[in-house]
Amino acid sequence: MTRSGAARAGERTVHVVLPGGVDDPAAPSGGNTYDRRVCQGLPAAGWRVRPHALPGAWPRPAAADRAELARLLAELPDGAVVLLDGLVGCGVPEVLRPEAARLRLAVLVHLPLADETGLDPREAADLDARERRALHAAGAVVVTSAWAAGRITAHHHLPLARVHIARPGTDPAPLAPGSDPGTALLCVAALTPRKGHRRLLDALATVTGPPWHCTFVGGPGGDPGYAAQLRDHVDELGLGNRIRFAGPRTGGELEAHYAAADLLVLASYAETYGMVITEALARGIPVLATAVDGVPEALGRAPDGTPPGLLVPAGEPAALSGALRDWLGDRALRHRLREAARGRRAMLEGWEMTSHSLAEALERLRHDPRSSR
Repeated sequence: MTRSGAARAGERTVHVVLPGGVDDPAAPSGGNTYDRRVCQGLPAAGWRVRPHALPGAWPRPAAADRAELARLLAELPDGAVVLLDGLVGCGVPEVLRPEAARLRLAVLVHLPLADETGLDPREAADLDARERRALHAAGAVVVTSAWAAGRITAHHHLPLARVHIARPGTDPAPLAPGSDPGTALLCVAALTPRKGHRRLLDALATVTGPPWHCTFVGGPGGDPGYAAQLRDHVDELGLGNRIRFAGPRTGGELEAHYAAADLLVLASYAETYGMVITEALARGIPVLATAVDGVPEALGRAPDGTPPGLLVPAGEPAALSGALRDWLGDRALRHRLREAARGRRAMLEGWEMTSHSLAEALERLRHDPRSSR
């Protein structure tokens, strides 16, 4: 027996390493929701879950936080299966690599570190290099979309067999009634540069006809100053009577915002999937979004092939403005997209499929010979 005792051959236990704020209601995110749901769902798929939430400024932790992660991994038994949230694991290859031959490591990549908008180029390059070393140290890499699988495999030169897809699930939800004029717009996204709120505001400022209003649901992320800049920009554009910042919302409060919405709008610069898109579709709400990364995959199509929303090129601000005017000015278009969203609603998979896909990846990792890594 070594370290804390070798993992038993027939035991399905996974140690899940999470960022410390995973349960913080003031900072909801798709990644946090995903982490919590798979921790809840894996036991039904035959896995005992041992969560470990580690405080720290991941992916740039202080020395003490990095040391705490190293201590946690060192104390696990030989052969233990470990799933690390990519925010924690991708930036610290120097912690993962010494344990890679002893533990069965999997890294869950919600967003490639260098894809965060607004990074200094040198910082982005350093994070990208660190992520590459970390993922090569892991026995498995889990991603949330087919787009992300292709991107991670090609960009980091990983063997295709090592990368596994576990798409986010969606909970069943009541159908949002929608209004005839379609003027209730909703954006659910943290107030960070990557989510594109500023360019959405600029596009909305060009739509002067119908009496639309837009609610922004989301917390300030890690930069409260950016959220303040967005509020200042609303005043500069003269949109104070049409834009509402509702702050972070979960549970019944978030449900109420979805129930009152006619259209979900998302102008992101990068999205590996876009969980808010399927959350809207689960309520029959059409989507207007930038066609980046995994967003088209999340949007999908209704059974008859009709897209349940409008996708616009990310680099064409006029296209976003035009799509907003099309939605507000064309009653037949609104009807067609609502029907498509309701059709897509019936096709969405639940979180049990996410946990099942992840459990399959962990099972393969559990049986992989370590020499194959």
